[in-house]
Amino acid sequence: MSLPNELRLRQQLCDTVIRVGGGEFYAHKVVLCKCSPYFRALFSHWSTPDCVTFDISGVSTSLMCLIIEFAYTGFVPLTRQNAQDFFIAADRYNIPGLLQVCSDFLEKHLSPLNCLHIWMLTDVFYHPKLREKALLYALSHFEEVVVNCADFLLLSAQQLVQIIESDLLIVNKEETVYEAVLKWIAYAPEERKESSSLLFSKIRLAWMSPKYLIENVKESELVKTSPECRAILFQTLNPILDHLRKTSYKSSICPSLAKPRVAPALLLAIGGWSDGSPTSLIEAFDARTDGWVEVAYTTETLRAYHGAVFLNGSVYCVGGFDGVEQYSAVHRLDLASHAWQEVSPLHASRCFVSVTVMNGHIYALGGFNGHERLKTAERYEPRSNQWTMISSMHEQRSDASCTALNDRLYVCGGFNGVQCLATAECYNPHTDQWTLISIMSSRRSGVSVAAYANHIFAVGGFDGVSRLNTAEAYNPSTNTWCNVPSMPTARSNFGIAVMDDHLFVVGGFGGITTIPNVEFYDIKTNTWFAASDMKISRSALSCCVVNALNNTADYASRLNPQRCRSPSEEEEEMEQ
Repeated sequence: MSLPNELRLRQQLCDTVIRVGGGEFYAHKVVLCKCSPYFRALFSHWSTPDCVTFDISGVSTSLMCLIIEFAYTGFVPLTRQNAQDFFIAADRYNIPGLLQVCSDFLEKHLSPLNCLHIWMLTDVFYHPKLREKALLYALSHFEEVVVNCADFLLLSAQQLVQIIESDLLIVNKEETVYEAVLKWIAYAPEERKESSSLLFSKIRLAWMSPKYLIENVKESELVKTSPECRAILFQTLNPILDHLRKTSYKSSICPSLAKPRVAPALLLAIGGWSDGSPTSLIEAFDARTDGWVEVAYTTETLRAYHGAVFLNGSVYCVGGFDGVEQYSAVHRLDLASHAWQEVSPLHASRCFVSVTVMNGHIYALGGFNGHERLKTAERYEPRSNQWTMISSMHEQRSDASCTALNDRLYVCGGFNGVQCLATAECYNPHTDQWTLISIMSSRRSGVSVAAYANHIFAVGGFDGVSRLNTAEAYNPSTNTWCNVPSMPTARSNFGIAVMDDHLFVVGGFGGITTIPNVEFYDIKTNTWFAASDMKISRSALSCCVVNALNNTADYASRLNPQRCRSPSEEEEEMEQ
């Protein structure tokens, strides 16, 4: 305990008494002055030098007790229940240190239930950083906020406009924004209907399904009773219908009719082999703009033949090869702070490693340690920052690929040091046992595997003779494989990820050279489509999808002014 605080508690050498309600607090003016310009002005400008006792209103006795303790100790016992009261008091009595502590606490504990209240609170008690963080949180969790936050219905029209006109508003479908506006208006229809056209003009109607626009929006009371809303709708609807009549419905890109919002999810392509050497480049793909953007926060090491996964707001790069050394190192990129950190290494060096996430753990399977192909496997626990060995696979597998589905881990194909493999295995984490499943129709080394539409898809690879464009899907319920349409481009050692209900394949090796091209499979149409190429050609990369970020805009593409529409959406709508 500091000497000033000890003297305060003993009421020694105190030169002021702060009275609040029925309580009296003995203190030292110099300590309170150092803590707050308010107290300095109170003691030196708003009273005579001989004044000792000061009556302060507008604050509870218990709160003032803790404020004075903070002045002496720099500590305050904040909770979710009292943090806002302390924040208001810190603002009112100009206590910068306490204001910062409260702001940090409120920011850390933002949730869909409280973010709007904290945002509106900063309208009255000015704190721009907290205001920005609360708004960004609300924009990033808009769908949860609309459903669960009582304060949503209490927003003013201008506050709601500020939210729904933002490019940073993250929604899976623009229909969500429209329905949120209807919900807000319905809360007080008579007084809010005059704001309907202003709000309607901020909805990005061109990003809605034409079928929804015709059947739901066009027939709504909002549009029927408002000439302004009706005019806005037809200004958007007519060009959309004209586009659908004139273009090829299998084209994935159409001219932009509205500026896209930040996507709910982005696909990251990380590292790989390019121009004869490994690269540290990370690119982010936004399906809504069909655009790639180079991420400034490149990997700390040149890395290829590695694994990359997204878990708890961070990307983990596992194992790999730099052209000389096989890595056991694991690095973590915190996507919020953009900071890289080295975490616990693997028990074995592993390039050509298979990596995936299941139930909050990272799994690293097989690979090559520079001497032999591995059948060993290990699991990472982020909370303890520890890798633990699990049961070994039945076969040595490098250049295989794995994924998780329904609480099971699947690994397919690879190379055992002698031949490319058609075998596949399933891991049960509850029994720590591997089980061989039906073999694939093709040997596949450099294969990519993903869980998609409740099946395990094994795509491309090398069969020992040539690169493959074929794909097949495993049904865990029947333990059978079936063929699915082939990719347009044969490739091995490429990235794979599922995003926006599509299966994306990225880059790879085509047999002669690395390739930059990207394709995606739409199970609704049973067809492959082309997407924009990466900025560089590379193989041996790893892909993962990131979502639920408060700073998605840091990684999103703003370069492509065109809109990427789902081919299945266009075809489905035209068939209606």
